[in-house]
Amino acid sequence: MSVRLVLASNNAKKLAEMQALFAPLGVELVAQGALGIGEAEEPHGTFVENALAKARHAAAACGGPAIADDSGLCVDALGGAPGVLSARYATLFGGAKDDAENNSVLLKQLEGRSDRRARFVSVLVALRAADDPEPLVAMGRWHGEVLAGLRGEGGFGYDPLMYIPELGRTVAELDAQEKNRLSHRAQAARQMLQLMREVWRLG
Repeated sequence: MSVRLVLASNNAKKLAEMQALFAPLGVELVAQGALGIGEAEEPHGTFVENALAKARHAAAACGGPAIADDSGLCVDALGGAPGVLSARYATLFGGAKDDAENNSVLLKQLEGRSDRRARFVSVLVALRAADDPEPLVAMGRWHGEVLAGLRGEGGFGYDPLMYIPELGRTVAELDAQEKNRLSHRAQAARQMLQLMREVWRLG
């Protein structure tokens, strides 16, 4: 049995990553923007609450199943920031909402700090309908450290700053296949696939 899920995101790179991750289960992902669904508010302080809000918004608008990812970078020395504000971190300091500005602000906030430990966090929430009482929730964490400068041309967001010690490379220096095997989103997706098999009887 295959199912079409509306992805509560208009991020083309995130859609491509997620499509590759969910292909083994026969799940077809459709970006909410392709259906004329606007973006949901993300007022909450945790990834779980924001992912649930986004999934519920998309499910209500499309009248069917939806999945949302809320993800970001949590830096120990900054008390978990940028966290849920990762995509618009620079706007907190008067900058623009884009990757280059976010990276620049993060580097400035970490100036003079020796503790550079951080992790990418991804929470996936899937709903069969907007009022589904049993949302599927999966979480992945990818540990590393923030470099003092950008390295690599791939990926997006904070990937050029996030160094994975076991690999000796930043996330931006990995190819797409490697990233899709190891990333926080890949870890969450594997959990989600298992939940969909067990609870939704897919695959």
